[in-house]
Amino acid sequence: MERGIQAAELFVQGYNCAQAVAAAFSDVMGLPKERVAKMASPFGGGIAGQREVCGAVNGMVIVLGWLYGYESPDEAEKKRTYKQASDMIEEFREVNGNILCRDLLKNMPVDPDPTPQKAAFYAKRPCARMVMVAADLLEKFIAEHPIEQ
Repeated sequence: MERGIQAAELFVQGYNCAQAVAAAFSDVMGLPKERVAKMASPFGGGIAGQREVCGAVNGMVIVLGWLYGYESPDEAEKKRTYKQASDMIEEFREVNGNILCRDLLKNMPVDPDPTPQKAAFYAKRPCARMVMVAADLLEKFIAEHPIEQ
């Protein structure tokens, strides 16, 4: 799937995991890549580097919300959106065994140097693969659920 490769390339360029996934879909969202990257920026590293929900999952859900989310307080729309997001998150969990950054990176040190995506540091981490998986799952979902205009 090409969005997974695109997301991994964005990650290697220095975008955080959430930005890489979300920005790979900026054209589908109808937004400039820079705007999407800005919106997703605090969600990387398991939400602001806290190692909570994986940033790749966060990026996936950001795009899902933009494309399929609800705007009104309609309870049925809320349930539909939550179900779509929950199902996609569960698919990510099935593939990777977890959705928490700290568990996906278990026993890996936190890098004290914030220099983005240093090759040696990230070569030992699964982050680029997580970004690819999330983008591939999202690309599959979009193909199966055409966006209503």
